[in-house]
Amino acid sequence: MEGKVVFIGAGPGDVELLTIKGYKIIQKSDVIIYAGSLVNPKILEYNENDAEIYNSASMDLNETTDVIKKACSEGKLVARVHTGDPSIYGAIAEQIRELKKLDIKYEIIPGVSSVFGSAAALETELTLPEVSQTVIITRPEGRTPKPKGESLASLSKHHATMCIFLGVSMIDKVVDELLVGYEEDTPIAVVKKATWPDQEILRGTLGDIVDKVHDANFTKTSMIIVGDALDTDDFNPSKLYDENFKHVYRH
Repeated sequence: MEGKVVFIGAGPGDVELLTIKGYKIIQKSDVIIYAGSLVNPKILEYNENDAEIYNSASMDLNETTDVIKKACSEGKLVARVHTGDPSIYGAIAEQIRELKKLDIKYEIIPGVSSVFGSAAALETELTLPEVSQTVIITRPEGRTPKPKGESLASLSKHHATMCIFLGVSMIDKVVDELLVGYEEDTPIAVVKKATWPDQEILRGTLGDIVDKVHDANFTKTSMIIVGDALDTDDFNPSKLYDENFKHVYRH
């Protein structure tokens, strides 16, 4: 029997945001490797197969690959559980590259990103008609460099809705770069631990959010969302439900 790895997006925190498909894989997996620094550990309780469990927060790529290689050689099902959706800052590309070298079968199950968990917490639409029809998902440059042309300052000139991972610990620098393109009164929100029971939200503008973040002591696990789409009172309705707009389903 041939083993297999399934990458699972476990959602931003609320265990009920795990997809049914991801739940079924976790339920029957023989081995679970999960991102323990971010994934809600209660998700592990869904397993009914007395799985071997590994916390990848304390492992490097070689170590996780060795666990997968051994398990798959024994015909086992491995659940590789990531936070949010694994396609965004999930480091799955490097893992998949190793699996291809070893000719190990794999599958990817998408999940709910913290981007969308944060948008739901803010009760906002990221793509308001005639305000912003573009969402930029990015992060500031830190220990991992960014490609040329992808600085926050450069991206801010588009005036799109911007969702920024891994930036709250350097909020001063983030805001300085955003002010290159956005106005000082542009709305901004910071959502800490979106969808978790202890979720917290800060709202403000680029002119005052730095002090608010420092006062609240937000230092990690926070999503920054900036753009005029956060001002949800001043916009024109979409054509989708306009009584005078005809389309194939409504004549």
